[in-house]
Amino acid sequence: MHTGTIVEAAPGVHLVHGSDTNWVVIADGDAVTLVDTGYPGDRPRLLASLAELGHRPGDVVAVLVTHAHNDHIGSAEHLSRAHGIPVLLHPSEVPHARREFLHQIGVGTVLANAWRPGVLPWAVRVLRSGGTEHVPVTGARAFPVAGALDLPGRPVPVHTPGHTAGHCVYHLPSKGVVISGDALVCGHSTSRIRGPQLLPPMFDHERAGAVASLPTIAELDGDVLLPGHGPLYRGSVAGAAARAAEQTGGRA
Repeated sequence: MHTGTIVEAAPGVHLVHGSDTNWVVIADGDAVTLVDTGYPGDRPRLLASLAELGHRPGDVVAVLVTHAHNDHIGSAEHLSRAHGIPVLLHPSEVPHARREFLHQIGVGTVLANAWRPGVLPWAVRVLRSGGTEHVPVTGARAFPVAGALDLPGRPVPVHTPGHTAGHCVYHLPSKGVVISGDALVCGHSTSRIRGPQLLPPMFDHERAGAVASLPTIAELDGDVLLPGHGPLYRGSVAGAAARAAEQTGGRA
């Protein structure tokens, strides 16, 4: 089975490329923190990526979610129900994950942007991957503590609103790694920009907020960026955020 590309970012930290989206596996011995879960249709790839790294779903201590778009929570409910794995998010994102409301690009916006390069092929893949399915995470809950979480990798949630109201990046200070979700990406099928960037504006719930969150990312000490879309980036995280800000006419 094709599992997507697995890239070692740091000891015990792997970025996995699924179908147009990424997830991260953080291991400490047999215990695993999983950050995001891909599209609903990525579940076979997700489970296969864990197996390829020597883990079972039962080894996952928690699923951390950067934000509750379908391409990041596609298997979160399954893992919660089938294996009792807690799904943790920023408090502002919990009702979004439960689908009390939905802040996600709609069909009308996609059609209005269909003339843009790459949008239609991307939209077809989204449909095939379950991107429009109803996938509430009924047991989603907020982080139990502030600061570093008592999970493999000791991830530190950092609130970076804009793409969604409760978007979080996860900082692994001991590894020099920042898991940036969709607050800072390194490519997308609908973008012709290469390297660190914001997603095209049509994907953000509040564009000004997404731009304003870049300085927050720039303050995180790290030299490896693991984005929600696009390849791993090795280099100053502050420099990556600044590069994205320059493209918007701002500063980070």
